[in-house]
Amino acid sequence: MKRIAIVALLAVAMSAIALAQTFPAKPVRIVVAFPAGGGVDIVARLLAPKLAEAWGQQVIVDNRAGASGVIGTEFAARSAPDGHTLLMGTLGNLAVNPHLIAKMPVDPLRDFAPVTLVVAVHFVLVAHPSLAARNVAELIALAKSRPGQINYSSSGPGGAPHLAGELFKSMAKVNLVHVPYKGSAPSFQDLLGGQVSLTFDSLVQALPYVRDKRLNALAVLGAARSPLLPEVPTVAESLPGYELTNWFGLVAPAAVPRAIVGKIHADVVKVLQDAGVSERLSTMGATAVGNTPEQFGRAMRADSEKWGRLIREANIRAE
Repeated sequence: MKRIAIVALLAVAMSAIALAQTFPAKPVRIVVAFPAGGGVDIVARLLAPKLAEAWGQQVIVDNRAGASGVIGTEFAARSAPDGHTLLMGTLGNLAVNPHLIAKMPVDPLRDFAPVTLVVAVHFVLVAHPSLAARNVAELIALAKSRPGQINYSSSGPGGAPHLAGELFKSMAKVNLVHVPYKGSAPSFQDLLGGQVSLTFDSLVQALPYVRDKRLNALAVLGAARSPLLPEVPTVAESLPGYELTNWFGLVAPAAVPRAIVGKIHADVVKVLQDAGVSERLSTMGATAVGNTPEQFGRAMRADSEKWGRLIREANIRAE
């Protein structure tokens, strides 16, 4: 009996290895749970042609936006577990949403197999030029003099921009009005048009507008200043203890064979090590990571615990 069990396990293992050797057998879909034009979409589209070249198969970026990233996240989780559908997830839809959305249809920690943390994404607080504040101290003073009259946009409830704004409100003790959008692209569109005053979002998205002087950078959200905006202070220089760094990472449906996850991981890491790709990411304000599936899984769990605790303590709610 024991010998039969061992033979069966070996057969399963050999089958998985054979599948990995022939992967991919058809076009691969990278689901992005937000509209085209946002930071996560930009990164997915940077990787897609490189992976297509490595795999000899088409790699399609599939934008499935809505419900704060839930629609695309659920679609990816429910897809066939063969590695041909992946999700380029974010801190928001993989670690935060379960703590904000009462009837979250999937549990990212249970329903996905981590592949790799693709990039760490550095955030910046940007304002429309009409706002009479050029730094964090001036913004706090202005917000306290006009409670409930200054608004900020986000990519949607539960996303990193929303968390960044709510953390700022809590620590600065100011009343800013949250205006959620279905992704960063429409959020920036209305910020550029002056319909909203502020946003806390990725340098990937904001940097071109800052360089064109269409938006003012008030502060970066990381622990240190960005080499891309060295003259712009951190939020923590005016509000000690404040820090947020977002990330984008690839996950697959939980039942995808480990051998296939391993192949995807190895090929994505090779792409991230490409000098042209890493340089392009750097100029956008993102840092290539490419850690192991195990490391990414631990990071997802740690961020879920960290932000879940903050959400409860600050009573942050999804609108």
